Amino acid sequence: MSVSFTSTYLMTNEELALPVGITLDRFIMRNQEAFPFASGELSQLLRDIALAGKIINREINRAGLIDITGQMGSQNVQGEVQQKLDVIANIRFIRALKNGGEACAIISEEETEVILPGNNHGKYVVAIDPLDGSSNIDTNVSIGTIFSIYRRKTPVGTVPTSIDFLQKGREQIAAGYILYGSSTIFVYTTGKGVNGFTYDNSLGEYFLSHPQMQVSKSGKIFSCNEGNLFDFPQAIQQYIESCKRKNYAGRYIGSLVADFHRNLLKGGIYLYPPTEKTPSGKLRLLYECFPLAFIAEQAGGKATDGVQAILDIVPTDLHQRAPLYIGSQEMVDEVTQ
Repeated sequence: MSVSFTSTYLMTNEELALPVGITLDRFIMRNQEAFPFASGELSQLLRDIALAGKIINREINRAGLIDITGQMGSQNVQGEVQQKLDVIANIRFIRALKNGGEACAIISEEETEVILPGNNHGKYVVAIDPLDGSSNIDTNVSIGTIFSIYRRKTPVGTVPTSIDFLQKGREQIAAGYILYGSSTIFVYTTGKGVNGFTYDNSLGEYFLSHPQMQVSKSGKIFSCNEGNLFDFPQAIQQYIESCKRKNYAGRYIGSLVADFHRNLLKGGIYLYPPTEKTPSGKLRLLYECFPLAFIAEQAGGKATDGVQAILDIVPTDLHQRAPLYIGSQEMVDEVTQ
């Protein structure tokens, strides 16, 4: 029996060069040589976070079938009512980081104090918002996870303290987010550009789908909760009015990760100004503003609190809050002027 190969499809050199098929694990391994001090620990940390993201993705996809939606009836350290998925995501990520063995300490939006996994010989600490925008889960709206990784300040082998987390945003070793939406995407940076990986449920793998992401210098999207418009500073009200006069599109999902991700891809600005109710801002500095600001700058954008670059702020509290203006460089410059 003869076999003909005349119909075999041969890929062109351009097609062979496409980044299709590069898994997150393989990408991390290829790039870990850029961090010789890490000896593989940083790579393992990123894998641990990605693994927990897969588990949360599964839970979210089952949200309408099992009783994990709605409120827990308790409040977190922020005074916000906890959703059931907040608690589930918090447990999943802490467990994944603890079992991974690389994080010596963790702070979470859902926990008051520093979490000590018992790995005092670990070199890294992780700040995380396990499930941003979780109140939207009941209505099937995109939600996300945000994380930040630092090298510890206390000596290896000692018990970590809050000092290990109270570092400027520019001292981050890595940061990223996982967006659970029409597809699940893992976006991260280690200070050498921003790359996005889309999760393939059938294979259980993240694949490189958005290499070297860059935000345009300007855009035509502004994202803010206009329900608070008259509580915003007068200058911000004027800026939003100017956006409308220019026929910019107002787009606001109410999930920070989703709003940020859209503007990263399409160009735009996200605004969360101070209000009379929250004069210091509402978003958390360490595990919301810092990681997204790191990503924004690595993608060619900017992030400020209205006075200084977000990454230059020196934190004094684990759950410190800050205003945030983040996105395309020219739009952020305009609003801060």
